[in-house]
Amino acid sequence: MKKHIKIFVCACMGLQLFTACDDSFLDEEVLSNYAPSTLTDEAGFEASLIGLYNHNSTFYSVSWAQGWPAVWQVGTDIVWPVQPQGIEAPYFDYGRLNSTDGAADYTWNWSYTMINNANIIIQNIKNPDITSITDENKSRIEAEARFFRGLAYNVLATAFGGVPIVTEPLTAPKTDFVRAPLEDVNSLIVSDLQFAAENLPDIADLPADRQARANKYMANHLLSEVYLRTGDNAKAEEQADVVINSGRFSLITQRYGLKANQPGDPFSDMFIYGNERRSQGNTEAIWVMEAENPRNVPGGMTDNPQQRRVWQAAYHNRAGMVPADSLGGRGVARIRLNNWVLYDLYPEGDMRNSEYNINRHLWYNDPAPKYSNIYKTEVPYEGPDTLYIICPYTMKWGQFDPLDVFGYGMWKDFILMRLGETYLFRTEAEFKQGKLEEAAESINVLRDRAHAPHVSAADITLDFILDERARELLAEENRRFTLMRTGTLIDRATRLNNDAPINPITGLTENNLLLPIPQNEIDLNKDAVLEQNPGY
Repeated sequence: MKKHIKIFVCACMGLQLFTACDDSFLDEEVLSNYAPSTLTDEAGFEASLIGLYNHNSTFYSVSWAQGWPAVWQVGTDIVWPVQPQGIEAPYFDYGRLNSTDGAADYTWNWSYTMINNANIIIQNIKNPDITSITDENKSRIEAEARFFRGLAYNVLATAFGGVPIVTEPLTAPKTDFVRAPLEDVNSLIVSDLQFAAENLPDIADLPADRQARANKYMANHLLSEVYLRTGDNAKAEEQADVVINSGRFSLITQRYGLKANQPGDPFSDMFIYGNERRSQGNTEAIWVMEAENPRNVPGGMTDNPQQRRVWQAAYHNRAGMVPADSLGGRGVARIRLNNWVLYDLYPEGDMRNSEYNINRHLWYNDPAPKYSNIYKTEVPYEGPDTLYIICPYTMKWGQFDPLDVFGYGMWKDFILMRLGETYLFRTEAEFKQGKLEEAAESINVLRDRAHAPHVSAADITLDFILDERARELLAEENRRFTLMRTGTLIDRATRLNNDAPINPITGLTENNLLLPIPQNEIDLNKDAVLEQNPGY
């Protein structure tokens, strides 16, 4: 053994001496034809665009932080953090939120990674030497990249306010970033999304296997949200109208899909895996991030999404209960719907509060002989178990794989944009213009579908619209961003979510309407001042 070790060490020393004298050893050999500097054909651009979708998925799937989905829900107005994993703790115990926060850092770096990757595509597609791609396809490629750049900058603007603007690929370290005024960031977002809306394909022109790719209505939908944030309410209404009046989408009002012949309702049908895509009958879907179990499909889903675990009750911890498809699979209840949502939010008969959408009752389902005396009887809703073991929970993230009963990951499509939210954007835009009759008409379209009572112009307030967003988009929307965008986080969190028996909201101030700029970004930016947000 000693002899072999000596031979190995001598060989390594010889290699070191040889390479030290040969500068060519340090030369980089680019093995991929699709490296940024060699984007010259459509296949290369296509691969780079797919990379943007792959990176987008990493905002929804962060396996190293199981509490990541909870960051955007706790400390708002709709949930209690009953079993926090850790990363979400500063987002209800706000006194702990500082410039070294992991979630703020990930959000910042995720956004700028997306921006730089998009910039590479945008710069290269403008190369006049590329003649193998038609002008029409060049515009489509640029539009797809600019959609994602606009999306990422909107995340930054909502989360941090004014941020550094980067519109060209970074090819070397840069240490002199400065924050641009928010108005300039907004102008870039609008420019990118307008270009995307004009040059992306109509969703009706996309074949079934490409309907997860960007279409023009995704840009219109996002533009409506952006204009609401910037106060351009007439333009927000106009963009929402483009989607609503396009004739491409319609609200789901009839049963459809895989379980149409089983108990359920039209609203719950939308969130059944196998029903969520446009090609599967979901006429409401504007953008669906298609996800597959990587065990079954090469590539599959990036990482292992935790939405089911975070949102659903840990009922399997109750003796006599086992994970089941009808119960949405196995959850761990990092968060629990709060009392306001469970007991005060929904009017009687609202479909969105049906047993198929919010599971409020459990029956013992373990057939083991030792549970024969309680098998198929209802679990009593009482005691401390109601905090996270037998608590009511949304079924939107239900997913069960009999080969993964433990529920390591959640292999389910993500509906990122749908027509229900577009109606809510239009309602908000109309309200902010004083068009209360029109706003009531828009919101009643959703309430019709939900079998909820109609409202009148006198009922329309920003609070009522935000209530309706909770009814319609519970567990779908980034609730924190919605309340930050509308400036209502403090009022609604303290007024509607002040009764948590554990992990209550504390330390929430006006400063928390923005997140802290990551301290490591400030420290590395040695040649200019990257200003911190107030209070951090």
